[in-house]
Amino acid sequence: MVRDSTVSNLRVDPRLLIAAAALVVVLTYILTSAMIFRIGFPLDDAWIHFTYARNVAEYGEWAFRLGEQSAASTAPLWTLMIAIGYFLGLAPYIWTFFLGWLCLTLIGIYAEDVAQQLVNSYRPRLPWVGFFFVTVWHLAWSAVSGMETLLHGYILLLTLSLLISGSRRYLTLGLLAGISVWVRPDGLTLLGPIVFTAVLIEKTAKQRNDALLKILIGFGALFVPYLLFNLALSGTPMPNTFYAKQAEYQEYWLSQPFIARTGNYLNPLLASPFVVLIPGAVLWLAKAIRARSWGTVAGAIWFAGYIAIYFMRLPAYQHGRYIIPALPILYLWGMLGMMDYIFSAKANQRVVMLWGSLLGALCLLFTVLAARQNAYDVYWIETEMVGTAEWVQQNVPPDALLAVHDIGALGYYVPNPMIDLAGLITPDVVPFIRDSKGLTDYLNEQSADYLIVFSDQYPSLIAGRRSLFSSGSRFDLLQFDGHIEVYRWREELK
Repeated sequence: MVRDSTVSNLRVDPRLLIAAAALVVVLTYILTSAMIFRIGFPLDDAWIHFTYARNVAEYGEWAFRLGEQSAASTAPLWTLMIAIGYFLGLAPYIWTFFLGWLCLTLIGIYAEDVAQQLVNSYRPRLPWVGFFFVTVWHLAWSAVSGMETLLHGYILLLTLSLLISGSRRYLTLGLLAGISVWVRPDGLTLLGPIVFTAVLIEKTAKQRNDALLKILIGFGALFVPYLLFNLALSGTPMPNTFYAKQAEYQEYWLSQPFIARTGNYLNPLLASPFVVLIPGAVLWLAKAIRARSWGTVAGAIWFAGYIAIYFMRLPAYQHGRYIIPALPILYLWGMLGMMDYIFSAKANQRVVMLWGSLLGALCLLFTVLAARQNAYDVYWIETEMVGTAEWVQQNVPPDALLAVHDIGALGYYVPNPMIDLAGLITPDVVPFIRDSKGLTDYLNEQSADYLIVFSDQYPSLIAGRRSLFSSGSRFDLLQFDGHIEVYRWREELK
């Protein structure tokens, strides 16, 4: 990385360079997946979005099972964006990967713009900040995951960056907080830093009251319809996932030693090129505190609180995907601190070369490793989830009632009615979601025909039952101990 404050009239628009870099990275992930197994998505939850989106586009129903309204889509806005792809005949693959590339590109371009606004000396020939954002593996993996993660991350980054710059566009900030809830319920937390900053930067009571009123109007204009939307679908103000995930994991998660839980959350943060940016983040936050940049301080408090909320509720599984939307602002602090030093007159050239080279090398290394890991994630979903769905489609009557834990691909590929053991589309099971006896009684009451779960997931439910089908994934490629299996539940089906 070389300092250069001159700007050539002939240079390529940095936005095009960032978009091209993002495209190369996304294609690298997709092609690696195709070479190792085949193109697909690394998370079963993506298929939940696709099922809702397809039903919206083709039948005009907001439902996972046609004729049954439900609120299992945690990200209604993302689901509607995917539905456009079904209208165009490009979903689920081409359109979804396009949306992922678009979100990754927007994050990179915006981060580059913010860096040039906040670091006066940062006037490079190449958009280094933007390049980092589109290559860092957590964001790149999210771009090909089929999930709303990057869209949420972009809204969070946009909102918190406006606070850093001292924006007083309170109506806009309120609207951003409101729209973020339509992407993920935790977007509600954005109200905290917005209000915190408004109270501290406005000088008089009247100014504060005016600011708070605009924030609440903007937020309420989108949040109230969101509440009504969920109430109409499920009778609860939040989507079913909001309640089901906590019920399923909380007892298990809180039973883990504190040190183990801490390591679980540190791994996604430290297994990343961000380790090189930690000094930059410290430098930038220290500078912000000295300058009383309340927007930055508010963002730092929000970040700590956001991670703490998830830390108390859920493990950071699947590469920490629930906390990934918060990482762009963390990366931004690190890059701002790094660029503030590298492009300053006091910078030591040896430090500049070492710091920049190490960051570039780690970005390249993690891109290779993460593209390979994504391919194995896809392999797991395709062999376990999609493969099972294809078997069920061919071997199980379409009217048989299925009791399923992972509903994504199964729900997309088969028309069967379902009982969701994870509670996303069957909220009735949430009160006894980890109680084997309660589940057994419920499945008997509902006259379930088949049970489809991982062999190590419900040992009490599968005890004494013969497996009709077991997926054929290779354990030497994966970090899991059990296959998804299909069992008969009702004896009279034998």
